Amino acid sequence: MNVVCLDLEGVLVPEIWIAFSEETGIPELRRTTRDEPDYDKLMKFRIGILKEHGLGLKEIQDTIAKIEPMPGAREFLDELRELTQVIIISDTFTQFAKPLMKKLGWPTIFCNELIVAENGEVTGFKMRCEKSKLTTVKALQSCGFETIASGDSFNDLAMIEAGKAGFLFKTTDAIKKEYAHIPAFETYDELLNAIKGVL
Repeated sequence: MNVVCLDLEGVLVPEIWIAFSEETGIPELRRTTRDEPDYDKLMKFRIGILKEHGLGLKEIQDTIAKIEPMPGAREFLDELRELTQVIIISDTFTQFAKPLMKKLGWPTIFCNELIVAENGEVTGFKMRCEKSKLTTVKALQSCGFETIASGDSFNDLAMIEAGKAGFLFKTTDAIKKEYAHIPAFETYDELLNAIKGVL
């Protein structure tokens, strides 16, 4: 039995923090997991920038409300879900994901939780589990599933390499070069055909 595990940002929707960086004019917030492999370090850096500028959850959610899925993402997801089970495994947060899941037709998502003060200040974050993407894939495998995974960033590589098949999607040239053994695709049609080939 197969289950496809997909990253969210950069694969199905634009990067939330990049959109927020553009909205606020704060270039430091453009840093993502494509640039920084250490997610804990990256999030602490982001929370520090938010505090410095007096920005909270509401401002980020206002930006997210304007984000649309990448062209073709909803159709890709619908077609894929007709073929097999699909779970989105993301390092984003429930407070960010809900409006995006609505636009994608409510797929299943496993993600993390922000810690937010009563005044809306983001004070921390709670990871669902350690090494959340790899841990989730291993747990699915322990239940008898064979996993196929796709993502675009450093934090996707472990789940991509742990399954029976894995693919990079819309990733950077640097990651493509460093992980040349992983097939890399730029369009949903290419990715869908690759997944179909291993189902």
